[in-house]
Amino acid sequence: MATGVDVLAASSYAVLLLHLLAIGTIASVVEERSIYLILMEGEPVAFHGDVLSSQQGRRFDPKSEAYKVHANKLVDSHDQVLESTLDKGSYNKLYSFKHVLNGFAVHTTPSQAKKLQLAQGVKLVERDRRAKSMTTYTPEFLGLPQTVWTQEGGDRNAGDGIVMGFVDTGINPFHPSFAYDILNPLTSNLSHFSGACETGPLFPPFSCNGKIVSTRFFIAGAQAATSLNATIDIPSPADAVGHGSHVASIAAGNAGVPVTVNGFYYGRASGMAPRARVAVYKAVYPTVGTLADVVAAIDQAVADGVDILTLSIGPEEPPQDTVTFLSIFDIAMLFARRAGVFVVQAAGNSGPGPSTVLSYSPWVVGAAASRTDRRYAASLLLGNGLNVSGVGLSAPTFGNGSLLYRLVLAKDAINLSGAFPRTSEYVEECQHPEAFDPNVVRGSIVLCSFSAGFYNETSTLTAIFDTARVLGFMGFVLVANPSYGDFNGQPIPFSVSGALIPKVADAKIVSQYYEQQTLRDARGIVRQFNARAAIQDGRVATFGVQAPIVSRFSSRGPSFIDINRNPSDVLKPDILAPGNEIWAAWSPLSALDPILTGYNFALLSGSSMAAPHVAGIAALIKQKYPSWNPSMIASAISTTATKFDNNGGIIMAEGFNIGSLYSSNNFDFGAGFVNPTHAMDPGLVLSSEFEDYISFLCSMPFIDRFAIKAATRVWCGQSIGHPANLNIPSVTISALRRSLTVRRSFKNVATKPETYVSLAIPPNGTTITLRPPWFTIAPEGTQDLDIEINVIKSTNEFTFGEIILTGSLNHIVRMPVTIRPVSIV
Repeated sequence: MATGVDVLAASSYAVLLLHLLAIGTIASVVEERSIYLILMEGEPVAFHGDVLSSQQGRRFDPKSEAYKVHANKLVDSHDQVLESTLDKGSYNKLYSFKHVLNGFAVHTTPSQAKKLQLAQGVKLVERDRRAKSMTTYTPEFLGLPQTVWTQEGGDRNAGDGIVMGFVDTGINPFHPSFAYDILNPLTSNLSHFSGACETGPLFPPFSCNGKIVSTRFFIAGAQAATSLNATIDIPSPADAVGHGSHVASIAAGNAGVPVTVNGFYYGRASGMAPRARVAVYKAVYPTVGTLADVVAAIDQAVADGVDILTLSIGPEEPPQDTVTFLSIFDIAMLFARRAGVFVVQAAGNSGPGPSTVLSYSPWVVGAAASRTDRRYAASLLLGNGLNVSGVGLSAPTFGNGSLLYRLVLAKDAINLSGAFPRTSEYVEECQHPEAFDPNVVRGSIVLCSFSAGFYNETSTLTAIFDTARVLGFMGFVLVANPSYGDFNGQPIPFSVSGALIPKVADAKIVSQYYEQQTLRDARGIVRQFNARAAIQDGRVATFGVQAPIVSRFSSRGPSFIDINRNPSDVLKPDILAPGNEIWAAWSPLSALDPILTGYNFALLSGSSMAAPHVAGIAALIKQKYPSWNPSMIASAISTTATKFDNNGGIIMAEGFNIGSLYSSNNFDFGAGFVNPTHAMDPGLVLSSEFEDYISFLCSMPFIDRFAIKAATRVWCGQSIGHPANLNIPSVTISALRRSLTVRRSFKNVATKPETYVSLAIPPNGTTITLRPPWFTIAPEGTQDLDIEINVIKSTNEFTFGEIILTGSLNHIVRMPVTIRPVSIV
């Protein structure tokens, strides 16, 4: 029998044990592991003096013995730092970056990461911020078949010899957009490229077929970040999402691939550079994406020798503890640029608010998204003859409008004796077949409402499809709810007849007609459904509407230097390209979009779709001018862009309210809408090299010089005076006081001498003087242009203008000017 002392001792021990357990629990929460990206001092292999290659068009040879020796030396140094600095068992190294970066990714605790910050040889430690993913007609809309492809030998040659790298969700190797054409074999020399064909589940060895020349996957970061779903997080280059296949086919998909969905033929799809080769670097998974995997993919893609790198993925947020330009993600892109790779990045999908861009740096082209002049419009024909416009790639109800069917509001058709919750999900949103009286809804068009479930993203169109099939709806209509306002309806394929009516004003027209025709008793229960309607075909496109229009979701400038969104002296986005309602390849697995399961094509919107349009155009320019560096290609794309739509007016942009438009500016479209025909013959180009970007960073007053050295391994040397002196095809000054003169240097890439006349359209509150006002420039010649900008009125707001150089041989060179005048003294 226990004594009082025993009980007291036991009680004290229990309290102590609970206390220790509590401390342990707190410690385990505080010390939860995260992924950290580390940069080390010392040159990576690509820029190490012993391994620089003499191969034309390539800075280094990854097959050389010197390359392999230095790569192994770097990996050993990474392991030594970890072993000598961190506690045994406290970490897991995920990657060694050794090709264009010298560093590694490690999964460890915050306290161990602090130790790394103090370790000898470690220059930068950054916590992983996670990564996320951001055509049948666009080649014609951009004028490629009639102009650029013709210059390059037609679609049977456009992009030949160029390798395009895609860091994304993988690829569907069985898709016809990536098939190898044995009747038109690819024979161009790819000696500058050396990839590998990694295989695995759903990705057999024959996936690398000559069109697809390399496939790799990077999953260590995702595995460390969370528990993966073995069904969809496939450890191979296979695309379980569809996004990567979509992006790759926009840029480099085969020409003339038939697009058929649900038995309906929508036309033929072609990539921008249909003869370019495809190299795949899977780094984003359905469950999670990490920057560790993305940076490892970029490092490998550059080592393999890709010419163009497309990043329709990126960080979910700006860096927390460093300036945007010096995040490891942006530094990886800087060194890719140093290695001669043209990098294009999706600007983001967080518009239309200001400072929402996720592309910051001048060494990367950030692509914004626009609508084309093609629209898919569904409609609901009411019994009174009114046609109410809507959205949905849907077959019509039987009779294609000649036959009208009973129109039933969902909540008027519920099973009054059913045992189900009387919530909007059941009563209004058509999510559950058991909620309805089958005798009422069978053969009817049912009006479902956009209510709380859709607003909270817990209800789905797929559930409506299932309800409609089970109960035999003739069709469905999802109408806007005044309580939740207009919603953003996208034209996606419907497996049953249906339409979305996303505007409250249109939904009210339907509601008024319905109530006028419906007889109710004193309790409000319907006794007679007299309203009639038909759903008309929503799969037939119309053309020629106003375009381009900056898409509502497309992220806007200004670019910024830190988490507080202090603006920078760099214009972002850089360029506007098609990114709204783009047909392209898809993966039938469609792990994140069940509504698209089983489809080989999808119609998607996003700046993710805009980036590969720019990448494909860059490939065509690279094919024509193989000696051009990436900044020259970017310049050609920028200076030839247009700020006018197909009606001759300023490009419009979609605002916060659905359907609202406003006149766009440089923060919406950058230099303007891409014009590939003119980009192939720009007349003049501007060029910047790696050293210029370092000088740009060193000219920024609020960036620590030691931080620049830590990130780039280069000490600040020659200064350009002001960040706006970087030789890029735009002028942006985030805070202009009194006066500033900046310089741009142009090179004539045409074959004849040409005389240019300079014109400045100054932003409000400023004057601009150009020196010289005109000049004649010989082929391969260079010309400096001094741009003196004076403040005449302090607005403390960004205003917009441009500089136009008009050539005697019809070349026109445009540069957007973006100024915030803050003081006249």
